[in-house]
Amino acid sequence: MLPEKKQILVVDDEANLRRVLSAQLGRDGYEVHTAEDGEEGLAFLKEHHIDLVITDLRMPRVDGMDLLRAALRDDPSRPVVLLTAHGTVDNAVEALKTGAFDYITKPFDQNEVRVVVKKALRTRDLASADATRDVSAAPPRGGSDRFGIIGESPPIQELYAILERVADTPTTVLISGESGTGKELVARALHENSSRRDRPFIKVNCAAIPKDLMESELFGYERGAFTGAVASKPGRFELASGGTLFLDEIGEIPNEMQVKLLRVLQESEFERVGGIKTIHVDVRLVAATNRDLKREIAAGTFREDLFYRLNVVPIALPALRDRRSDIPHLCAHFVAKFNARLKKSIEGIEPEALERLSSHAWPGNIRELENVVERALLFADGARIRLDDLPDEIRSGPSSSTGASAPLAAAAADPGLAPSTPDGLKEQVKAAMSKLERDLIERALKQTHGNVTHAARLLKISRKGLQLKMKELNLRERDPE
Repeated sequence: MLPEKKQILVVDDEANLRRVLSAQLGRDGYEVHTAEDGEEGLAFLKEHHIDLVITDLRMPRVDGMDLLRAALRDDPSRPVVLLTAHGTVDNAVEALKTGAFDYITKPFDQNEVRVVVKKALRTRDLASADATRDVSAAPPRGGSDRFGIIGESPPIQELYAILERVADTPTTVLISGESGTGKELVARALHENSSRRDRPFIKVNCAAIPKDLMESELFGYERGAFTGAVASKPGRFELASGGTLFLDEIGEIPNEMQVKLLRVLQESEFERVGGIKTIHVDVRLVAATNRDLKREIAAGTFREDLFYRLNVVPIALPALRDRRSDIPHLCAHFVAKFNARLKKSIEGIEPEALERLSSHAWPGNIRELENVVERALLFADGARIRLDDLPDEIRSGPSSSTGASAPLAAAAADPGLAPSTPDGLKEQVKAAMSKLERDLIERALKQTHGNVTHAARLLKISRKGLQLKMKELNLRERDPE
Protein backbone atom coordinates (compact mmCIF):
# COMPACT_ATOMS: atom_id res chain seq x y z
CA MET A 1 0.00 0.00 0.00
CA LEU A 2 1.58 3.27 -1.13
CA PRO A 3 1.36 6.29 1.18
CA GLU A 4 -0.89 9.10 0.00
CA LYS A 5 0.88 12.03 -1.61
CA LYS A 6 1.02 15.24 0.39
CA GLN A 7 -1.10 18.00 -1.12
CA ILE A 8 0.62 21.38 -1.62
CA LEU A 9 -1.02 24.60 -2.84
CA VAL A 10 1.27 27.17 -4.51
CA VAL A 11 -0.22 30.68 -4.75
CA ASP A 12 1.64 33.33 -6.78
CA ASP A 13 0.69 35.84 -9.46
CA GLU A 14 3.84 35.01 -11.46
CA ALA A 15 3.01 32.14 -13.84
CA ASN A 16 6.67 31.22 -14.37
CA LEU A 17 7.32 30.90 -10.65
CA ARG A 18 4.28 28.67 -10.27
CA ARG A 19 5.58 26.43 -13.05
CA VAL A 20 9.08 26.21 -11.53
CA LEU A 21 7.83 25.37 -8.04
CA SER A 22 5.25 22.90 -9.34
CA ALA A 23 7.88 21.07 -11.35
CA GLN A 24 10.34 20.87 -8.47
CA LEU A 25 7.77 19.79 -5.86
CA GLY A 26 6.26 17.31 -8.30
CA ARG A 27 9.70 15.71 -8.78
CA ASP A 28 10.00 15.50 -5.00
CA GLY A 29 6.86 13.37 -4.87
CA TYR A 30 4.17 15.87 -3.87
CA GLU A 31 0.78 16.55 -5.44
CA VAL A 32 0.90 20.24 -6.39
CA HIS A 33 -2.01 22.61 -7.04
CA THR A 34 -1.69 26.24 -8.08
CA ALA A 35 -3.63 29.49 -7.81
CA GLU A 36 -2.77 32.80 -9.43
CA ASP A 37 -3.78 35.03 -6.51
CA GLY A 38 -5.00 34.95 -2.93
CA GLU A 39 -8.68 35.04 -3.83
CA GLU A 40 -8.36 31.96 -6.01
CA GLY A 41 -6.24 30.33 -3.31
CA LEU A 42 -8.91 30.91 -0.65
CA ALA A 43 -11.60 29.41 -2.89
CA PHE A 44 -9.40 26.34 -3.49
CA LEU A 45 -8.77 25.85 0.25
CA LYS A 46 -12.51 25.81 0.94
CA GLU A 47 -13.07 22.94 -1.49
CA HIS A 48 -9.94 20.77 -1.12
CA HIS A 49 -7.75 19.14 1.50
CA ILE A 50 -4.33 20.83 1.51
CA ASP A 51 -1.38 19.87 3.73
CA LEU A 52 0.82 22.90 3.01
CA VAL A 53 0.32 26.35 1.50
CA ILE A 54 3.18 28.20 -0.21
CA THR A 55 2.13 31.75 -1.06
CA ASP A 56 3.63 34.95 -2.36
CA LEU A 57 3.43 37.84 0.08
CA ARG A 58 2.40 40.56 -2.37
CA MET A 59 -0.45 39.78 -4.77
CA PRO A 60 -3.45 41.62 -6.20
CA ARG A 61 -6.94 41.34 -4.67
CA VAL A 62 -6.08 39.13 -1.65
CA ASP A 63 -2.44 39.29 -0.53
CA GLY A 64 -0.35 36.70 1.27
CA MET A 65 -1.07 38.03 4.78
CA ASP A 66 -4.83 37.83 4.26
CA LEU A 67 -4.47 34.34 2.83
CA LEU A 68 -2.28 33.37 5.82
CA ARG A 69 -4.87 34.57 8.34
CA ALA A 70 -7.72 32.83 6.54
CA ALA A 71 -5.78 29.57 6.20
CA LEU A 72 -4.91 29.57 9.92
CA ARG A 73 -8.51 30.27 10.89
CA ASP A 74 -9.63 27.30 8.81
CA ASP A 75 -6.90 24.91 10.07
CA PRO A 76 -4.39 26.21 12.67
CA SER A 77 -2.17 23.11 12.26
CA ARG A 78 -1.69 23.56 8.50
CA PRO A 79 1.70 25.22 7.79
CA VAL A 80 1.86 28.28 5.56
CA VAL A 81 5.19 29.29 3.95
CA LEU A 82 5.65 32.83 2.55
CA LEU A 83 7.59 33.74 -0.60
CA THR A 84 9.10 37.19 -0.31
CA ALA A 85 11.46 39.52 -2.16
CA HIS A 86 14.44 41.08 -0.34
CA GLY A 87 12.57 44.37 0.10
CA THR A 88 9.70 42.74 2.00
CA VAL A 89 11.64 40.61 4.49
CA ASP A 90 10.35 42.74 7.37
CA ASN A 91 6.80 41.89 6.31
CA ALA A 92 7.72 38.21 6.21
CA VAL A 93 9.08 38.38 9.76
CA GLU A 94 5.78 39.95 10.81
CA ALA A 95 4.03 37.07 9.08
CA LEU A 96 6.04 34.59 11.18
CA LYS A 97 4.81 36.35 14.30
CA THR A 98 1.27 36.09 12.96
CA GLY A 99 1.61 32.33 12.57
CA ALA A 100 3.37 31.57 9.28
CA PHE A 101 5.58 28.49 9.47
CA ASP A 102 8.54 30.02 7.60
CA TYR A 103 9.47 32.26 4.67
CA ILE A 104 11.67 31.81 1.60
CA THR A 105 13.43 34.78 -0.01
CA LYS A 106 13.36 35.20 -3.80
CA PRO A 107 15.34 34.23 -5.77
CA PHE A 108 15.23 30.97 -3.85
CA ASP A 109 17.55 28.00 -3.78
CA GLN A 110 15.88 24.70 -4.68
CA ASN A 111 17.50 22.92 -1.77
CA GLU A 112 16.19 25.58 0.64
CA VAL A 113 12.67 25.01 -0.68
CA ARG A 114 13.11 21.26 -0.31
CA VAL A 115 14.28 21.56 3.32
CA VAL A 116 11.54 24.01 4.35
CA VAL A 117 8.79 21.94 2.71
CA LYS A 118 10.02 18.71 4.29
CA LYS A 119 10.26 20.36 7.71
CA ALA A 120 6.81 21.94 7.39
CA LEU A 121 5.11 18.70 6.40
CA ARG A 122 6.86 16.78 9.16
CA THR A 123 5.67 19.39 11.63
CA ARG A 124 2.16 18.96 10.23
CA ASP A 125 2.38 15.22 10.81
CA LEU A 126 3.70 15.61 14.34
CA ALA A 127 1.51 18.51 15.38
CA SER A 128 -0.88 17.85 18.21
CA ALA A 129 -4.38 18.60 17.02
CA ASP A 130 -5.50 20.78 19.89
CA ALA A 131 -8.27 19.33 22.02
CA THR A 132 -9.21 22.88 22.68
CA ARG A 133 -12.22 25.07 23.02
CA ASP A 134 -13.21 26.46 19.65
CA VAL A 135 -14.12 30.08 20.30
CA SER A 136 -17.15 29.81 18.02
CA ALA A 137 -18.57 26.85 19.92
CA ALA A 138 -20.49 27.23 23.16
CA PRO A 139 -18.96 25.41 26.15
CA PRO A 140 -20.65 22.12 27.03
CA ARG A 141 -23.42 22.42 29.58
CA GLY A 142 -22.29 21.45 33.05
CA GLY A 143 -18.56 21.34 32.34
CA SER A 144 -15.87 23.75 33.47
CA ASP A 145 -14.26 25.82 30.73
CA ARG A 146 -11.36 27.89 32.04
CA PHE A 147 -8.19 28.94 30.27
CA GLY A 148 -9.73 27.37 27.14
CA ILE A 149 -9.52 23.96 28.83
CA ILE A 150 -12.57 21.75 29.28
CA GLY A 151 -12.95 19.67 32.41
CA GLU A 152 -13.90 19.59 36.06
CA SER A 153 -12.16 16.42 37.28
CA PRO A 154 -9.73 16.71 40.23
CA PRO A 155 -6.59 16.59 37.99
CA ILE A 156 -7.96 19.43 35.84
CA GLN A 157 -8.93 21.46 38.92
CA GLU A 158 -5.30 21.14 40.05
CA LEU A 159 -4.18 22.32 36.59
CA TYR A 160 -6.43 25.39 36.86
CA ALA A 161 -4.85 26.25 40.21
CA ILE A 162 -1.32 26.06 38.76
CA LEU A 163 -2.23 28.16 35.73
CA GLU A 164 -3.80 30.86 37.89
CA ARG A 165 -0.60 31.13 39.89
CA VAL A 166 2.06 31.00 37.17
CA ALA A 167 0.46 32.27 33.95
CA ASP A 168 1.32 35.94 34.43
CA THR A 169 4.95 35.39 35.40
CA PRO A 170 8.17 35.11 33.36
CA THR A 171 8.91 31.72 34.95
CA THR A 172 9.99 28.82 32.73
CA VAL A 173 7.50 25.95 32.64
CA LEU A 174 8.03 22.31 31.65
CA ILE A 175 4.85 20.49 30.55
CA SER A 176 4.94 16.70 30.49
CA GLY A 177 2.34 14.18 29.45
CA GLU A 178 1.46 11.53 26.92
CA SER A 179 0.82 12.45 23.29
CA GLY A 180 -2.60 13.93 22.77
CA THR A 181 -3.12 15.27 26.30
CA GLY A 182 -3.12 18.94 25.25
CA LYS A 183 0.38 20.22 25.99
CA GLU A 184 0.24 22.96 23.35
CA LEU A 185 -3.16 24.03 24.68
CA VAL A 186 -1.65 24.57 28.13
CA ALA A 187 1.31 26.47 26.65
CA ARG A 188 -1.10 28.80 24.84
CA ALA A 189 -3.12 29.24 28.03
CA LEU A 190 0.04 30.35 29.85
CA HIS A 191 0.74 32.90 27.11
CA GLU A 192 -2.80 34.21 26.62
CA ASN A 193 -3.36 34.71 30.33
CA SER A 194 -0.15 36.70 30.82
CA SER A 195 0.86 40.29 30.22
CA ARG A 196 2.66 39.00 27.09
CA ARG A 197 -0.63 38.06 25.39
CA ASP A 198 -0.30 40.83 22.79
CA ARG A 199 3.23 39.78 21.84
CA PRO A 200 4.24 36.77 19.69
CA PHE A 201 3.57 33.17 20.65
CA ILE A 202 6.15 31.21 18.64
CA LYS A 203 6.03 27.42 18.63
CA VAL A 204 8.75 25.02 17.50
CA ASN A 205 8.35 21.27 17.19
CA CYS A 206 11.89 20.11 17.94
CA ALA A 207 11.17 16.63 16.57
CA ALA A 208 10.49 18.09 13.12
CA ILE A 209 13.81 19.89 12.73
CA PRO A 210 16.87 18.04 11.32
CA LYS A 211 19.75 18.10 13.80
CA ASP A 212 22.02 20.06 11.48
CA LEU A 213 19.40 22.82 11.15
CA MET A 214 18.47 23.11 14.82
CA GLU A 215 20.89 25.94 15.63
CA SER A 216 19.92 28.12 12.67
CA GLU A 217 16.23 27.47 13.35
CA LEU A 218 16.43 28.62 16.97
CA PHE A 219 19.06 31.36 16.72
CA GLY A 220 18.92 32.45 13.06
CA TYR A 221 21.84 32.98 10.69
CA GLU A 222 23.76 35.66 8.82
CA ARG A 223 24.07 35.93 5.08
CA GLY A 224 26.76 33.58 3.76
CA ALA A 225 26.87 31.50 6.96
CA PHE A 226 26.40 28.36 4.86
CA THR A 227 25.42 27.32 1.34
CA GLY A 228 21.97 28.63 0.58
CA ALA A 229 22.08 31.44 3.19
CA VAL A 230 21.45 34.17 0.61
CA ALA A 231 20.12 36.60 3.24
CA SER A 232 20.23 37.02 7.01
CA LYS A 233 17.35 35.45 8.88
CA PRO A 234 16.17 35.76 12.50
CA GLY A 235 15.66 32.63 14.56
CA ARG A 236 12.71 31.68 16.72
CA PHE A 237 14.18 33.26 19.84
CA GLU A 238 14.35 36.66 18.12
CA LEU A 239 10.84 36.31 16.75
CA ALA A 240 9.52 35.49 20.22
CA SER A 241 11.25 38.39 21.99
CA GLY A 242 8.76 40.09 24.29
CA GLY A 243 6.46 37.08 24.05
CA THR A 244 6.52 33.33 24.59
CA LEU A 245 8.58 30.61 22.89
CA PHE A 246 7.05 27.13 23.06
CA LEU A 247 9.55 24.30 22.46
CA ASP A 248 7.53 21.13 21.93
CA GLU A 249 9.26 17.73 22.12
CA ILE A 250 12.20 19.30 23.96
CA GLY A 251 13.68 15.84 24.52
CA GLU A 252 14.52 15.66 20.80
CA ILE A 253 17.10 18.48 20.98
CA PRO A 254 20.57 17.03 20.26
CA ASN A 255 23.11 17.04 23.07
CA GLU A 256 25.41 19.62 21.51
CA MET A 257 22.52 22.08 21.15
CA GLN A 258 21.50 21.65 24.76
CA VAL A 259 24.58 23.59 25.89
CA LYS A 260 23.64 26.58 23.72
CA LEU A 261 20.04 26.46 24.88
CA LEU A 262 21.22 26.45 28.48
CA ARG A 263 23.26 29.60 27.84
CA VAL A 264 20.21 31.42 26.43
CA LEU A 265 18.15 30.46 29.47
CA GLN A 266 20.89 31.64 31.82
CA GLU A 267 21.94 34.87 30.08
CA SER A 268 19.08 35.71 27.63
CA GLU A 269 21.60 36.23 24.81
CA PHE A 270 23.10 34.40 21.83
CA GLU A 271 24.72 34.93 18.41
CA ARG A 272 23.27 33.98 15.05
CA VAL A 273 25.02 31.26 13.07
CA GLY A 274 27.90 32.94 11.25
CA GLY A 275 27.45 36.15 13.27
CA ILE A 276 29.54 37.93 15.88
CA LYS A 277 26.95 40.33 17.29
CA THR A 278 25.43 39.29 20.62
CA ILE A 279 21.64 39.50 20.55
CA HIS A 280 19.69 40.04 23.77
CA VAL A 281 16.09 38.79 24.04
CA ASP A 282 13.27 38.84 26.56
CA VAL A 283 11.53 35.50 26.09
CA ARG A 284 9.29 33.45 28.36
CA LEU A 285 10.13 29.81 27.61
CA VAL A 286 7.62 26.99 27.85
CA ALA A 287 8.82 23.49 26.98
CA ALA A 288 6.93 20.22 26.59
CA THR A 289 7.81 16.55 26.32
CA ASN A 290 6.19 13.13 26.30
CA ARG A 291 9.47 11.56 27.41
CA ASP A 292 10.71 10.78 30.91
CA LEU A 293 13.57 13.32 30.98
CA LYS A 294 14.98 11.93 34.24
CA ARG A 295 15.41 8.61 32.48
CA GLU A 296 17.02 10.44 29.56
CA ILE A 297 19.43 12.09 32.02
CA ALA A 298 20.37 8.67 33.42
CA ALA A 299 20.95 7.44 29.86
CA GLY A 300 23.20 10.44 29.13
CA THR A 301 21.01 11.87 26.35
CA PHE A 302 19.70 14.92 28.23
CA ARG A 303 21.70 17.35 30.35
CA GLU A 304 20.81 17.46 34.01
CA ASP A 305 21.61 21.19 34.33
CA LEU A 306 19.31 22.00 31.41
CA PHE A 307 16.54 19.89 32.93
CA TYR A 308 16.60 21.87 36.16
CA ARG A 309 16.62 25.15 34.22
CA LEU A 310 13.50 24.02 32.37
CA ASN A 311 11.76 22.35 35.27
CA VAL A 312 11.22 25.48 37.38
CA VAL A 313 7.45 24.93 37.32
CA PRO A 314 6.56 21.37 36.25
CA ILE A 315 3.06 20.68 34.91
CA ALA A 316 2.18 17.01 34.47
CA LEU A 317 -0.92 16.56 32.31
CA PRO A 318 -3.17 13.60 33.11
CA ALA A 319 -3.98 10.95 30.55
CA LEU A 320 -7.62 10.84 29.51
CA ARG A 321 -8.08 7.51 31.28
CA ASP A 322 -7.24 9.35 34.53
CA ARG A 323 -9.97 11.97 34.03
CA ARG A 324 -12.88 9.92 32.70
CA SER A 325 -15.50 12.18 34.28
CA ASP A 326 -14.47 14.84 31.74
CA ILE A 327 -15.22 12.66 28.71
CA PRO A 328 -18.95 13.58 28.44
CA HIS A 329 -18.06 17.30 28.57
CA LEU A 330 -15.34 16.86 25.94
CA CYS A 331 -17.70 14.90 23.72
CA ALA A 332 -20.38 17.61 24.00
CA HIS A 333 -17.78 20.22 23.05
CA PHE A 334 -16.56 18.24 20.03
CA VAL A 335 -20.13 17.67 18.81
CA ALA A 336 -20.72 21.45 18.90
CA LYS A 337 -17.36 22.11 17.24
CA PHE A 338 -17.85 19.69 14.36
CA ASN A 339 -21.50 20.60 13.88
CA ALA A 340 -20.25 24.08 13.02
CA ARG A 341 -17.33 22.90 10.89
CA LEU A 342 -19.15 20.15 8.99
CA LYS A 343 -22.50 21.97 8.78
CA LYS A 344 -24.29 19.19 10.67
CA SER A 345 -26.98 19.40 13.35
CA ILE A 346 -26.32 16.41 15.60
CA GLU A 347 -28.10 16.93 18.94
CA GLY A 348 -25.82 14.79 21.08
CA ILE A 349 -24.70 11.23 21.83
CA GLU A 350 -26.93 8.32 22.83
CA PRO A 351 -26.28 7.04 26.40
CA GLU A 352 -25.08 3.63 25.20
CA ALA A 353 -22.53 5.21 22.86
CA LEU A 354 -21.43 7.71 25.50
CA GLU A 355 -20.94 4.90 27.99
CA ARG A 356 -18.74 3.08 25.48
CA LEU A 357 -16.72 6.22 24.82
CA SER A 358 -16.29 6.75 28.56
CA SER A 359 -15.02 3.21 29.12
CA HIS A 360 -12.52 3.08 26.25
CA ALA A 361 -8.79 3.01 27.12
CA TRP A 362 -7.92 6.00 24.85
CA PRO A 363 -4.21 5.38 24.20
CA GLY A 364 -4.25 8.48 21.96
CA ASN A 365 -5.92 10.56 24.68
CA ILE A 366 -7.98 13.66 23.82
CA ARG A 367 -6.68 13.81 20.26
CA GLU A 368 -7.99 10.29 19.63
CA LEU A 369 -11.34 11.13 21.24
CA GLU A 370 -11.68 14.23 19.05
CA ASN A 371 -10.96 12.23 15.89
CA VAL A 372 -13.48 9.54 16.87
CA VAL A 373 -16.26 12.06 17.58
CA GLU A 374 -15.57 13.84 14.28
CA ARG A 375 -15.74 10.58 12.33
CA ALA A 376 -18.90 9.44 14.14
CA LEU A 377 -20.62 12.80 13.60
CA LEU A 378 -19.68 12.82 9.93
CA PHE A 379 -21.31 9.42 9.27
CA ALA A 380 -24.22 9.64 11.73
CA ASP A 381 -27.60 9.41 9.96
CA GLY A 382 -29.86 10.13 12.91
CA ALA A 383 -30.31 13.12 15.19
CA ARG A 384 -27.83 11.69 17.71
CA ILE A 385 -24.63 9.66 17.56
CA ARG A 386 -25.43 6.00 18.22
CA LEU A 387 -23.26 3.04 19.20
CA ASP A 388 -23.30 1.83 15.59
CA ASP A 389 -21.80 5.16 14.46
CA LEU A 390 -18.62 4.55 16.48
CA PRO A 391 -15.55 2.93 14.82
CA ASP A 392 -15.15 -0.81 15.19
CA GLU A 393 -12.12 -0.48 17.46
CA ILE A 394 -14.13 1.65 19.89
CA ARG A 395 -17.38 -0.28 19.64
CA SER A 396 -15.86 -3.73 20.06
CA GLY A 397 -12.31 -3.12 21.32
CA PRO A 398 -11.00 -3.62 24.87
CA SER A 399 -12.38 -1.17 27.41
CA SER A 400 -10.70 0.43 30.38
CA SER A 401 -11.55 -2.61 32.51
CA THR A 402 -9.33 -4.81 30.34
CA GLY A 403 -5.79 -4.60 29.09
CA ALA A 404 -3.33 -2.86 31.44
CA SER A 405 -5.77 -2.56 34.36
CA ALA A 406 -7.06 -6.16 34.20
CA PRO A 407 -4.60 -7.66 36.76
CA LEU A 408 -5.27 -4.82 39.21
CA ALA A 409 -9.04 -5.10 38.71
CA ALA A 410 -8.82 -8.85 39.33
CA ALA A 411 -6.78 -8.25 42.47
CA ALA A 412 -9.37 -5.80 43.74
CA ALA A 413 -12.13 -8.36 43.16
CA ASP A 414 -10.17 -11.16 44.83
CA PRO A 415 -7.56 -10.10 47.43
CA GLY A 416 -5.97 -13.52 47.11
CA LEU A 417 -4.77 -12.54 43.62
CA ALA A 418 -3.08 -9.33 44.76
CA PRO A 419 0.73 -9.25 44.61
CA SER A 420 2.32 -9.74 47.99
CA THR A 421 5.16 -7.23 47.45
CA PRO A 422 5.62 -3.87 45.71
CA ASP A 423 8.03 -5.57 43.30
CA GLY A 424 5.37 -8.15 42.50
CA LEU A 425 2.87 -5.42 41.74
CA LYS A 426 5.42 -3.64 39.55
CA GLU A 427 6.10 -6.82 37.55
CA GLN A 428 2.38 -7.50 37.16
CA VAL A 429 1.72 -4.00 35.86
CA LYS A 430 4.74 -4.23 33.54
CA ALA A 431 3.46 -7.52 32.08
CA ALA A 432 -0.01 -6.05 31.62
CA MET A 433 1.37 -2.98 29.87
CA SER A 434 3.41 -5.16 27.52
CA LYS A 435 0.30 -7.14 26.64
CA LEU A 436 -1.68 -3.96 26.00
CA GLU A 437 1.11 -2.52 23.84
CA ARG A 438 1.29 -5.76 21.85
CA ASP A 439 -2.50 -5.80 21.33
CA LEU A 440 -2.57 -2.16 20.21
CA ILE A 441 0.32 -2.61 17.78
CA GLU A 442 -1.16 -5.79 16.30
CA ARG A 443 -4.53 -4.07 15.84
CA ALA A 444 -2.87 -1.06 14.19
CA LEU A 445 -0.88 -3.29 11.83
CA LYS A 446 -3.98 -5.27 10.95
CA GLN A 447 -5.97 -2.11 10.29
CA THR A 448 -3.21 -0.71 8.03
CA HIS A 449 -2.57 -4.05 6.27
CA GLY A 450 0.93 -4.32 7.70
CA ASN A 451 2.10 -0.83 6.69
CA VAL A 452 4.42 0.20 9.56
CA THR A 453 4.44 3.88 8.56
CA HIS A 454 0.64 4.09 8.58
CA ALA A 455 0.43 2.05 11.81
CA ALA A 456 2.87 4.44 13.52
CA ARG A 457 0.75 7.39 12.39
CA LEU A 458 -2.37 5.68 13.77
CA LEU A 459 -0.64 5.05 17.11
CA LYS A 460 0.69 8.67 17.19
CA ILE A 461 4.35 7.59 17.49
CA SER A 462 7.32 7.79 15.14
CA ARG A 463 8.02 4.99 12.67
CA LYS A 464 11.38 4.41 14.35
CA GLY A 465 9.71 4.28 17.76
CA LEU A 466 7.22 1.68 16.51
CA GLN A 467 9.99 -0.43 15.00
CA LEU A 468 11.92 -0.36 18.28
CA LYS A 469 8.81 -1.30 20.25
CA MET A 470 8.06 -4.16 17.81
CA LYS A 471 11.61 -5.43 18.27
CA GLU A 472 11.24 -5.20 22.05
CA LEU A 473 7.97 -7.17 21.92
CA ASN A 474 9.41 -9.64 19.38
CA LEU A 475 6.86 -8.65 16.72
CA ARG A 476 8.07 -9.26 13.19
CA GLU A 477 7.62 -6.65 10.48
CA ARG A 478 5.78 -8.10 7.53
CA ASP A 479 5.23 -6.93 3.97
CA PRO A 480 2.06 -4.88 3.42
CA GLU A 481 -0.83 -6.87 2.01
